[in-house]
Amino acid sequence: MADEVKVEEKNDEVAAVKTPAVESEPVAATDNSNHTTVNVNVANPATVKEKRKVNWVLTLILSILVGSIGVDRFLMGQVGWGILKLITFGGFGIWWIIDIILIATKHQFSGIEWIE
Repeated sequence: MADEVKVEEKNDEVAAVKTPAVESEPVAATDNSNHTTVNVNVANPATVKEKRKVNWVLTLILSILVGSIGVDRFLMGQVGWGILKLITFGGFGIWWIIDIILIATKHQFSGIEWIE
């Protein structure tokens, strides 16, 4: 079940208030003075995806050794990027080096939580 967001404008300030909603469709708020419509999707906490826990050291080692064929991206659960990296041989070596740097500096990839 999603929450409905009610948008109120008072003295040039906009406030959003959450109220329970029955349906999970986007909520539209319209400001008649400016003719502005805002669509808001509020995620249900039960449907929010948890971050995938990935061993940082293992990913770094695999990225150095076989990252040119996308193994590091497969390990992080990014299958599409892994396939693309595989067929381009790591973006002709450039993407492979960039990924080594990103992983070595523990870059926050979307949906990834680094563990030791």
